[in-house]
Amino acid sequence: MNIRSSADLRNRYTEISSLAKESGEPIFITINGAGDGVYMSLEAYEQMEERFLMRSRVLAAENARQSGARTYTQKEVDERFKKRYDN
Repeated sequence: MNIRSSADLRNRYTEISSLAKESGEPIFITINGAGDGVYMSLEAYEQMEERFLMRSRVLAAENARQSGARTYTQKEVDERFKKRYDN
């Protein structure tokens, strides 16, 4: 876990930005030793957003399944894709 002060963020932005890109990890920013924010690379942020979106889709599908929505076998899914994309 990387923790840096707000002064470091202000004075060494390029170094912190590079660290975030290389590590792929968030960097926690503090003010007077207390947590204040998080800095992360754009790539890491986009990956996190994609994971959240995928999880929400899986949760929605599972909720629909439990509520009685139609489910499909792998064979049915393969046939639907084949019809859609082999035209």
